[in-house]
Amino acid sequence: MYSVYTNMLQPGPLRRRIFGLENEYGLIFSPNGRVYLPMEKVLGYIFEGLIPNSWPSNAFLVNGARFYQDTGCHPEYSTPECDNILDLVIHDKAGERLLEACLPAAEERLREEGLSGEIYIFKNNTDSLGNTYGCHENFLMRRDVDFWKVTEQLIPFFVTRQVYSGAGKVLKVSGKPQYFISQRAQHIHEKTSSSTTSSRSIINTRDEPHADAERYRRLHIIVGDSNMSEFATYLKVGTATLVLSMIEEGYTVQGMEFEDPVKAIREVSRDPTLKRKIKLDDGRQMTAVEVQRVYLDRAQEYLAQQEHDPILDDVWQRWTMVLDKLEEDPMQLVREIDWVTKRHLIQSYVDKKGCGWDDPRVFLLDLQFHDVKRTRGLYYLMESRGLIERVVEEEAVQRAMSTPPQTTRAKVRGDFIRFARAKNRSYTVDWTYLKLNGYWEETILCMDPFSAVNRRVDELVAQVAGLRFYR
Repeated sequence: MYSVYTNMLQPGPLRRRIFGLENEYGLIFSPNGRVYLPMEKVLGYIFEGLIPNSWPSNAFLVNGARFYQDTGCHPEYSTPECDNILDLVIHDKAGERLLEACLPAAEERLREEGLSGEIYIFKNNTDSLGNTYGCHENFLMRRDVDFWKVTEQLIPFFVTRQVYSGAGKVLKVSGKPQYFISQRAQHIHEKTSSSTTSSRSIINTRDEPHADAERYRRLHIIVGDSNMSEFATYLKVGTATLVLSMIEEGYTVQGMEFEDPVKAIREVSRDPTLKRKIKLDDGRQMTAVEVQRVYLDRAQEYLAQQEHDPILDDVWQRWTMVLDKLEEDPMQLVREIDWVTKRHLIQSYVDKKGCGWDDPRVFLLDLQFHDVKRTRGLYYLMESRGLIERVVEEEAVQRAMSTPPQTTRAKVRGDFIRFARAKNRSYTVDWTYLKLNGYWEETILCMDPFSAVNRRVDELVAQVAGLRFYR
């Protein structure tokens, strides 16, 4: 959903944070035989698996997350508010598991209509026609900080972050296959923009705080790839949060502006050797890894002046390790980084089969890497063989499919939905409010994303529970 910066009751260093991600998924129905089936119908059966007895286009789940249909008939899953990075990784993976769990029933419903076939759900960012769909990160910034000064310092970081957060993609350029680091980079057209489709930008200017608008504004990041790797997700969000926090606290990064950021993000993506130099405004040229090291060093200065935080320290240490290995030989990160893992997988296949990178099977491998079905997706087949570095426990992921984070607003939302369903009551829910339809149609605002309790919701639940008891 979004990530929030807060100093809580004490000024100065960061005391608590909330994180969130939105992932749009690719959807394919492969029928047994020739038949046309609108994707809306397939998505409808998937919705049935998540939201029994209804088919809304915008639904919140008992774990506090949001699941809905986005533009182009893409299922989109927004994690609930999480107050640490590991919880975010857990709930991001829970979204995959929820969609995977819907597949058997959805395919059975299709068979009942005489439409035998398989449904495929991919956690990626591009389809075979060249369309793109996103992985969005959102950060609630302090309203009193100059938004434009912050974004100018963030742009070089996001342009180069793809060296460890990219998902990898095989594309044909002038008829020849070429391996790209990032799936989203070639679809970015602006430095900043309010649009998420027609003029995608490195920094999106959408400002929907979903919290106290006098204290916060929204930073919407649509430049990143969807990650299969838990490690990559952890590092992607962790480094972005660390950099944003240090800039907000006055640890600025000056003189790193690119001459042409949009051109730079594409050039970085087209060079898996990571040797290409990018031109800066002042005439200097630096590689993407060198630019990342500037932010890494500034982050070290920032952390040295802060109260010890084991998570942020761990993010910095992993960031250091990854940049070192990327500079030496990116293939050392075959267990951790998606674009490296996929490149290794495809190269091994090409070597084994004696084919070229333009072989149709290579493009199929590229897609199958992102299949969320764990008995079929290539990423998960590698994980099952111990070839992938995990960050969280599977037990925690399974629990997060039905349990919201217990220390954020998501707990209020998830518990309210669970209660309303148990009582068979119609309800309306959004990020910042809850309402039981019918009697007591009071809209209860939940503007504090850090609060796991809401007195008015507790009173409403007690009223409804008491009424049912006395009847």
